Amino acid sequence: MPVQRLNHAVLHVRDVERSTAFYRDVLGFRVKAEIPGRAVFLQAEASTNDHDLGLFAAGAGAGPSQAGRSTVGLYHLAWEVDTLAELARVRDALAAAGALVGASDHATTKALYAQDPDGLEFEVSWLLPADRVTDDVRAQAMTTRPLDLDAEIARHGADTRGGIGVSVAV
Repeated sequence: MPVQRLNHAVLHVRDVERSTAFYRDVLGFRVKAEIPGRAVFLQAEASTNDHDLGLFAAGAGAGPSQAGRSTVGLYHLAWEVDTLAELARVRDALAAAGALVGASDHATTKALYAQDPDGLEFEVSWLLPADRVTDDVRAQAMTTRPLDLDAEIARHGADTRGGIGVSVAV
């Protein structure tokens, strides 16, 4: 049987408590288990997974990630939201936290880019519903344009559930 989905991610962070507060307060993750001062296991708000994110203390002296700049490594993780209303809520929370660094329209996905307190980048995105993925949209799937989230809400509806059965084969 093939791989089905990402089960969880693990990040090495300078300060576990600070990073836990960020992921909890800004993105709505909840603590499921912890090893005080060393590790925390978090679950996304709508998840039934044991944990979706593990945070492990690397210590205050840890240098910044150089992945993609001078070393190989993971560029970012992407979390999916169900509606454009939720994407707008996350945008506002990220902006208020000073963490929002970009917003892109990739035709089949509407994406926000942000950095956590250690500068680790992540994405939060809404996927276009399968019944709205046309040949024209597929042809644009690997393009990047600025995201006008208010226009996308007007076009698709704030509460339209996204991502159901989306295929982006080009």
